Amino acid sequence: MNNNYSIIMAGGIGSRFWPMSIPEKPKQFLDVLGIGKSLIQMTYERLLNISPKENIYVVTNALYKNLVLEQLPNLKPSQILTEPERKNTAPCIAYAAGKIHSINKNATLIISPADHLILQEDNFKSSIEISIDGASNDKIITIGIKPTRPDTGYGYIEVEENNKTKNNKTIPVKQFREKPDLKTANDFLNSGNFFWNSGIFIWKSSTVLNALEKFQPSLFKLFCEDLSIYNNVNEQNVINSAFASCDDISIDFAIMEHAKNIDVVPASFDWSDLGTWGSLDLHLNKDENNNAVIGNKINTFNTKNCIINIPNDRTALIDGLDGYIIIQSEDKLMILEKENEQELKKYISTINTSKN
Repeated sequence: MNNNYSIIMAGGIGSRFWPMSIPEKPKQFLDVLGIGKSLIQMTYERLLNISPKENIYVVTNALYKNLVLEQLPNLKPSQILTEPERKNTAPCIAYAAGKIHSINKNATLIISPADHLILQEDNFKSSIEISIDGASNDKIITIGIKPTRPDTGYGYIEVEENNKTKNNKTIPVKQFREKPDLKTANDFLNSGNFFWNSGIFIWKSSTVLNALEKFQPSLFKLFCEDLSIYNNVNEQNVINSAFASCDDISIDFAIMEHAKNIDVVPASFDWSDLGTWGSLDLHLNKDENNNAVIGNKINTFNTKNCIINIPNDRTALIDGLDGYIIIQSEDKLMILEKENEQELKKYISTINTSKN
């Protein structure tokens, strides 16, 4: 395990989990399941089965460094890599890859978002171990999720028809496909040889650097060409300057859509990226009326099919609702029809505009 380095990406603001998730404390730092652990804490504990704790790094916005150290006290400050501004996933991965390659040129990197929900940890470990073996052959490995519905919110990974049923091994990727419209997503689902792109990647640090040099030379020059920029007092200043001048680009656009040495490992575990309150609904315990309730002073009457999250120190009475999301934060309350959840960003924008 000493060559395994886990990188937790934790810089997002999680606006679709409003009103609990706010820019000052986004969803990865929240206990959205009501189990006493935040999503980033669950991610960290899961990755301890893959990497020693000294090999786990978090890439996050500079605003959240103290939050990370508070929630993950076993990490040293040097294991928190801070972005001065959000420039999508490719720059933060380039930063972490360059940093870790400067420490260990034999490193294998496990890239994991902080806000995924994965409850079958033994199966997760098995899938990652298969991926690490594949990555040893200078392959880029991604974890693919077998689609359960024609979702238009995910990118898709296509494999050859005769490879679609392979398990417990890596499968060559035919191509990455952009987020589709509903008809195309239905076609992908029916064909059976497509996976959702989970955003979990496994590769050797040298493989990442080679791919960046080939496909994104400007990013490579900023973060990886001169590894002496790392592990000294000037590192953060250099990184701040690099982020100021680099492109805003995802790792999918930067590398995955260009590289040919990509394999996918079909996930053997249940997975959710918890993008919305609705996606959380599948993972919460329900009462006899199919309400998912978090909070110990919630009283429901004639209410069903709701997601309800109220702080433990608040008493709530809810009557006559069917199919709503009811969320109380410290100073905000949201009562939203489930079927209108896709409008949440627009509603929040309207609220913020009216304040100005």
